[in-house]
Amino acid sequence: MTQTPHTTGVQIAAIGALVLSFDAMLIRLTEATSWDVVFWRGWLICLAFSALMLFNRQKSHLPDSRKNWIAAAIIAVLYGVNTVLFVYSIGHTSTANTVVILASSPLFAAIFSRMFLYEPIKLRVLFAIVLAFTGVVTIFAGSFNGNHWQGDIAALCLAISMGAVLTLLRHFSKLPLLPIIAVSGIVAGLLAIPHASPLSLPIQSYLWLSIMGLVQMPLATWLLMRAPRYIPSAEVSLFLLIETILGPVWVWLAVGEETPERTFIGGAIILTAIFSNSLAALYELKKRRNSLPK
Repeated sequence: MTQTPHTTGVQIAAIGALVLSFDAMLIRLTEATSWDVVFWRGWLICLAFSALMLFNRQKSHLPDSRKNWIAAAIIAVLYGVNTVLFVYSIGHTSTANTVVILASSPLFAAIFSRMFLYEPIKLRVLFAIVLAFTGVVTIFAGSFNGNHWQGDIAALCLAISMGAVLTLLRHFSKLPLLPIIAVSGIVAGLLAIPHASPLSLPIQSYLWLSIMGLVQMPLATWLLMRAPRYIPSAEVSLFLLIETILGPVWVWLAVGEETPERTFIGGAIILTAIFSNSLAALYELKKRRNSLPK
């Protein structure tokens, strides 16, 4: 049976999200400050993708127009900033809060697709957006009474930015991924320089940072940035639910971090919104296929 582009995109996104789910655990295991993690993560990702570009130099190419150069630069900067936001959020709130709020990114992708690509927002998606924001507000309600609100705001900014990145990748589907990801690592590394002390970490920290920066993040990033070439950006970001579910599990197994009670409530609302929207989309697709002449 010939594999369809949609099936290929689903497989790529699912594997990418699974690999990404180990991210928070690796950050916790480094036992380093947020800026030290951003510094090494950024430069190691740059090193990994620069090496891939050299290895694949016959297939590597640069943007072929001024418009594509601008789009590539914007995506690289946004993705570099996303690195800072994610690491900062993990360092200033619970892992569950970060990944649950990040799960709202497909809803922002839908909003941006409507605003800039003029793709209509269906009623089911609009309902999911309202429901998911209710979940985000529920999580925030428990944060402003403590010291987690800064990390939660960083996670919300990350979700918005991730929605924008996926939408841009959907629109500019022919952009070269390797140089974009390499430059995003440079952006993150440069942003961390004024705040980091990267040579003062324990030896074991460099082991976890190397796994994260040279293997886990490059693989997850490349897969998740490639998937929008086959399926819509909003659908790609739905696979971040894998990280939402598994990320806190890996952290709990590794360091015993507990999940706040309000996060369970807000997370259940967000996951219900996104899962119900996905089921409705699958039903629509199946109904459309059954209506085609055979």
